[in-house]
Amino acid sequence: MNIKEYQAQVDHWIKKYGVRYFDELTNMAILTEEVGEVARIISRRYGEQSEKESDKNKDLGDELADVLFVLTCLANQTGIDLEDAVKRNFEKKTERDGSRHRSNPKLG
Repeated sequence: MNIKEYQAQVDHWIKKYGVRYFDELTNMAILTEEVGEVARIISRRYGEQSEKESDKNKDLGDELADVLFVLTCLANQTGIDLEDAVKRNFEKKTERDGSRHRSNPKLG
C-alpha cells in the first residue's frame, strides 16, 4: 500500500466507524498521547529505565501504527497530501544534508 492509499483507507475507516474526524486540536492531543506511549516503550526497553511488568507485552509496532494513524488523520483533515509532502521533504533533506552527515567525524 502506498501513502495515498493509506490516507484514503484511514478516511474510509473514519467515515465508516469513527463517525467523523475529531477536531485538529483533539487529534493533536491524541497524537501526543500516542507518541508518549512509543516513548515509554523505547525508554524502558532500549533506554536505562527498567521495564514494568505491565509494559513487557506492549507492541512497539502497534504503537507506531497508532502514531501513523493519528498523523494521517491530521493530514487528511488539513488537506495535506502526505505522499507529496514526503517527496518534497526528502528533496529538502538531500539538498540540505547531502554531504553533511558523511563529513561528520562523530558518525564515522
